[in-house]
Amino acid sequence: MTGIDGSGKTTAARAMVTAALRDGKGALLLRNYAGRRRMSLVSARYGIQFPAHLADAVETLIRSVNVLISHTKTRKYPGLIIMDRHLHCQLALRQARGLPRGRFLPFLLRKLPKPDLIIHLVIDPEDAHRRILARGTDVETLDDLNSFRTAYRSLPEYAHFTELNSGGTPAEVLSKLRLAIANAGSSRGKD
Repeated sequence: MTGIDGSGKTTAARAMVTAALRDGKGALLLRNYAGRRRMSLVSARYGIQFPAHLADAVETLIRSVNVLISHTKTRKYPGLIIMDRHLHCQLALRQARGLPRGRFLPFLLRKLPKPDLIIHLVIDPEDAHRRILARGTDVETLDDLNSFRTAYRSLPEYAHFTELNSGGTPAEVLSKLRLAIANAGSSRGKD
C-alpha cells in the first residue's frame, strides 16, 4: 500500500486486516517505515536540517531492512498480507527531493517477490494536509505533498499500481479496498 502522507495508508491497512480476521481469514499487517517522521520531528524540535542525501541514506537503510524483514515473515504465510509502505515510497521520496533513483532500490524491487496488487491511495493533497494537521504527530507542507504526489505518478512502476480514492469515510475506503483485493484474487485465479 502506497500513497502520500495523510492518504490513510495505515488506517486502511489496519481496517482491512481487522475485517479479514473478523471474517475468519488469516491476515497479516507489516509496516515498512523509514524513520522519516521521527527525523522530521527531531529536525523541527532542534532546528536541524538534515542534508537530503543524508536523510535519504538513513531512510533507505531503515526502509530496506524493514522490507526485507517483512518479506522474510511472509515467505510461507497463507493468508492476506498487507504491507504498509514499500520501496516505491522511498523511490517517490527521492524523486520529490530531486535525488536520483539509484540502483539499489530498483535492484531490490526486481529481486523481491512480486505483489499480487499494489494499491496506491489517492487523495487531494489539501485533504491530506488537513488530516496531517489534525493528527498533530508530524509536519508536512502542502508543497511537499504536491511534490510527493507528482513523484509517485512519475515512477515507471506506477503504471502497475491500482489507484483507490481514499477521500471518503473509513468505511467507504475499506469497502473499496475489499473490492480491489477481491478483484485481484479472482483475476489471479484465472492465470
